[in-house]
Amino acid sequence: MSKLEQLIAEHCPDGVQFKTLGELGSFYGGLSGKSKADFTDGNAKFITYMNVFTNMALKIDVPEKVKIGVNEKQNTIQYGDILFTGSSETPDECGMSSVLTERTDEKLYLNSFSFGFRLNNPDILMPGFAKYLFRSDSLRKQIKKTASGVTRFNVSKKKMESVVIPVPPLPVQSEIVRILDNFTELTAELTAELTAELTARKEQYIYYRDLLLTFGNVSEDTLTDRQTDRQTDRQTDRQTDRQTDKIN
Repeated sequence: MSKLEQLIAEHCPDGVQFKTLGELGSFYGGLSGKSKADFTDGNAKFITYMNVFTNMALKIDVPEKVKIGVNEKQNTIQYGDILFTGSSETPDECGMSSVLTERTDEKLYLNSFSFGFRLNNPDILMPGFAKYLFRSDSLRKQIKKTASGVTRFNVSKKKMESVVIPVPPLPVQSEIVRILDNFTELTAELTAELTAELTARKEQYIYYRDLLLTFGNVSEDTLTDRQTDRQTDRQTDRQTDRQTDKIN
């Protein structure tokens, strides 16, 4: 029995509890009443549509700014809030989620083409767990069904209230986050290694292309380069077994 199975058996012997979003919190909108000029020389951080669409965990070190007046009333994003894109050209890309997983004292303002969800009890879902949960296949299937349209599809907040999510105990959430974080780290490491290898192979290709097509004599430098190529070949073995051990 894995650690996760042990935790589930210990903390939820009758099964994991499920709740609708409507039971757990409420939705809020992004910026309103803004003109194009308000996004020039702004004084507050602005979270774009693409930031939400692209990132499971919201990026807050961003250059985009919006002008906000001293007494202006606008919704701000809080730690643990779950953000969704509100529309897209296809239902498959509607309602893509991003979670504010970092604590910050800065005020963050959401673009008008997205909307946020705030839990009544922020301690019921770990932000790290939520970022994976709302990008899971089962949740994406539910969220896509809340969108309607013809040439452009829009998510219905009312229908989003009926989306059902699992709410496992926090120890279970923590273990799931640990496992998925390790997988994410492993994937990033492998991607970086493969990118470096691809770059090296492209350089080899260019070198040999030029060498073979110049029909010149093979110099000592060429022999040295070939030895370097063989060393590069030997470095392509991965340490996947060691990295996989982190996950288990």
